[in-house]
Amino acid sequence: MIPVKFDYVRPGSLDEAVSALAGGGEDAKVIAGGQSLLPLLRLRLAYPELLVDVGGIDDLRGVTDLGGSLLIGARTTHYQLVHDPLITEHCGLLAEAAATVADPAVRHRGTFGGALAHADPAGDLPAVALALEATMVARGPAGEREIPAAEFFVDYLTTALRPGEILTAVRVPKLGPDWGYRYEKFHRTAQAWAIVGVAALARRSDGHVAEARIGLTNMGPVPLRATAAEASAAGAEATRAALAAAGARAADGTQPPADLHGSGEYRQHLARVLAGRALAAAAGA
Repeated sequence: MIPVKFDYVRPGSLDEAVSALAGGGEDAKVIAGGQSLLPLLRLRLAYPELLVDVGGIDDLRGVTDLGGSLLIGARTTHYQLVHDPLITEHCGLLAEAAATVADPAVRHRGTFGGALAHADPAGDLPAVALALEATMVARGPAGEREIPAAEFFVDYLTTALRPGEILTAVRVPKLGPDWGYRYEKFHRTAQAWAIVGVAALARRSDGHVAEARIGLTNMGPVPLRATAAEASAAGAEATRAALAAAGARAADGTQPPADLHGSGEYRQHLARVLAGRALAAAAGA
């Protein structure tokens, strides 16, 4: 299909982009790689009056070492997430999950910030951002503010970004050497959205899991933390049996959607199985 008519601007700086977005009203949209927004435009599921293209703003791209964390520009592509040495060394879960996104063409164009701001619960990276306890950095007419990942995803395709705000960067705490990680994903084909995905982190100590974090993909209208499974894994022996038992609680309290690819009960089953596998791999069991 053909999108509805819209105006288009390509600002040369972040300040110009914020000004253009604020001036465009509630119907203005930001576009960078376009891998999430363009399909919605073609299907006329989104019909903005103005597109603000931030694809030429280099300040929004790249990874900076802040000491205890990494600052990742919103325009950083999935391909760069996979291959950047700082991310590979300090936030390997992000690199591992980004490598599973769609196909090479999409990974070269799609951006980290775009995937998060789009807030599709079937997307891989929102659940990873939750598990990593990332912080979103936004710039708007009132200045800059920070939004914890736990507060960023509000509803289906809806975030805590205010009108006129642009997601500019994501700050991700570094993982120490005691942390292991794994992203497990069940999908029909390599290019398809996850039917269910599990992002698991485990901090190991004396043969046990001292702390666990688990983010769930496509288990509700927003990405979720599997808090019951996290609590069950904390203190458990780092064995497959013990962590499979902890993973069996991953679906507690969830209400996953039902569609052509599976019922809610099927997704809950997948979450339990994948969480047990991911926890075991993260803990080195």
